[in-house]
Parts: sequence; structure tokens; C-alpha cells
Amino acid sequence: MDQIAKDFSIPEASAHNWVNKADIADDLAAPAVTDSAELREARKRIRLLEQQAEVMRLAVAHLSRDTFPK
Repeated sequence: MDQIAKDFSIPEASAHNWVNKADIADDLAAPAVTDSAELREARKRIRLLEQQAEVMRLAVAHLSRDTFPK
């Protein structure tokens, strides 16, 4: 986590807060007991992919800022 904060030049507390909020959102969006195992796995995979996409968006923003300075 600390390395990610350094890589994106953001405070470590911000990175930790972001992950904590994502964890809370995951808990709140937990599937109902009646959901099938396949559906639970699909939702878990979707959450993971959404988190990965967010990291990629941050990386692109960070790298494009260095490539195209204003």
C-alpha cells in the first residue's frame, strides 16, 4: 500500500482510506444468502476488475501528467 502511495505521489493515508472505503462498500454490497455460488464468484470478480480498472486510470493520469506537462 505504501509503495502505491509513493508511485502515485499521494499521501499514504489517502491510499489507506481508499482501500478501507472499498472494503466497506464490498461488505455493504455482499450478495444475499439466496445467491448461487456462481453469482457470488462473478460479483467478486467484478469488484476485483473494477478496482484494477481504477488503479489503471490513476496510473494513466499520473503518467500522462509527466508526459504532457502544462
